Amino acid sequence: MNRETAIIPGQPGRDTKRSGFGPGEAPRWADYSRCVHCGLCLNACPTYRELGLEMDSPRGRIYQMIQVEKGRLPLGGSFVQHIDLCLDCRACETACPSGVEYGKLVEAARAQIETNYHRPPLATLFRKLFYYEILPHPRRLQLLGALMRFYQRSGMEAALRATRLLSLLPGRLDQVADLAPRMEKPFFYERLGTTVPAEGTRRYRVALFAGCIANLSFARLNDATVRVLAKNGCEVVIVGEQTCCGALHVHAGMRDIARILARQNVQAFAGNDFDAVISNAAGCGSVLKEYPLLFEEEGKEFHESARAFAAKVRDVTEFLAGIDLNRKLGTMKLRATYQDPCHLGHAQRIRTAPRKLLTAVPGLEFIELKEAEICCGSAGVYNVVHNEMSNRLLEGKMRRIAETRADLILTANPGCLLQLRAGVRREGNHRRVLHVVELLDEAYRLAG
Repeated sequence: MNRETAIIPGQPGRDTKRSGFGPGEAPRWADYSRCVHCGLCLNACPTYRELGLEMDSPRGRIYQMIQVEKGRLPLGGSFVQHIDLCLDCRACETACPSGVEYGKLVEAARAQIETNYHRPPLATLFRKLFYYEILPHPRRLQLLGALMRFYQRSGMEAALRATRLLSLLPGRLDQVADLAPRMEKPFFYERLGTTVPAEGTRRYRVALFAGCIANLSFARLNDATVRVLAKNGCEVVIVGEQTCCGALHVHAGMRDIARILARQNVQAFAGNDFDAVISNAAGCGSVLKEYPLLFEEEGKEFHESARAFAAKVRDVTEFLAGIDLNRKLGTMKLRATYQDPCHLGHAQRIRTAPRKLLTAVPGLEFIELKEAEICCGSAGVYNVVHNEMSNRLLEGKMRRIAETRADLILTANPGCLLQLRAGVRREGNHRRVLHVVELLDEAYRLAG
């Protein structure tokens, strides 16, 4: 393999670029050789649909990985740009007739970028702060959440928006600020380490994976999830030692810290006779189910423990649709549509379960959304770091939603909730955006 360096001026990061993959995990021939370059993935790829560029398609990105591996393309700014622009939505996996596991490839390519490419200093600083110094640390997250809540509720946020100063600053800060999650007191962190008994006869004993940022900004969604599970005969254990799932780290190529977080979570949930570990976030659930991939090459001795944990992970819609659902639901005379979260529909292949639950709600008129499988543009922190592309995808999604004339937009992932709510606010309409489990919670409350 050619390890010579090349000088490529005018591209982001340092001018010194490596030819060929460097140390660390990298895309494997066994995975990318399955791509037969048929092109059936192209129309499924959101960035290709928007840009029409081969290098921003799954097939094109795999081609670039091969060229880097062979030393024909530097691991430099051009490669990084095309790999970064991928949403990692995995719609191409659904479309691929050859079974290419593209998610594994792009995440391994990003691990190479993280290890062997030098980003601009400011980007490096923000990435280190967010991924290493904040997300893995619950106390720091709670402090940040408290500060954010004060900013949002004190009038400071409203005053800043009224000045329109954000719109004058570079980086589309006004658009990014519109995506900021609302902090919800009391934070769900207060419930870690507690157990909620089943209502009536206990049929299942489950653990809730609460997440990290969700404990601050989707605390009420977590509360609703606990209530719905309890309504369905579940004793719900909210394990106290759990931490961030590491999904954002995996998607960013930071696999070493993702392994540290995975180990902590696997050990936190071990030794308990749970029927299932429940997640209400598609992105979290996807990476929890894929924990064994983190230990295939490094930490093989932990691989079996990760497999045992992953085998019990269930999305909340997957779990509820697979049991004898409590049908004491109140009537909700609403017109509703559903947006498939990418990491539920494509990564976990769960599409029927949420729809099954929606059709169980009396009075609800369910309208299928055209192109429901196309990414809404949220994709973890993608809507922040690639805001322009994210907004293009959101605008297309909101047009499709308008066609349904739905009163209610439903999805099953916190990131999608934030994105779709931003879309509703920008359009100035009064559609509500809810998680499927929040709808069930409301229906149970209506039934009394």
